[in-house]
Amino acid sequence: MPKVTIHHLEVRFQVEGDDGAVFTRLFNKHIQAWAKLYEAECARVQHTKGERSFGDGEDQP
Repeated sequence: MPKVTIHHLEVRFQVEGDDGAVFTRLFNKHIQAWAKLYEAECARVQHTKGERSFGDGEDQP
């Protein structure tokens, strides 16, 4: 799994209550959704690689 580095992130929003808690809740919600999609894509790539290699290495006339 490749690493992702965020060099600069600026988020502005206005909420009532604890800004940090709202940001954390929203960030976690969206990063989890991204991670789920990313993991599904990685699994799909691995599955495809496995299917493509099926039969490789067998003795063929």
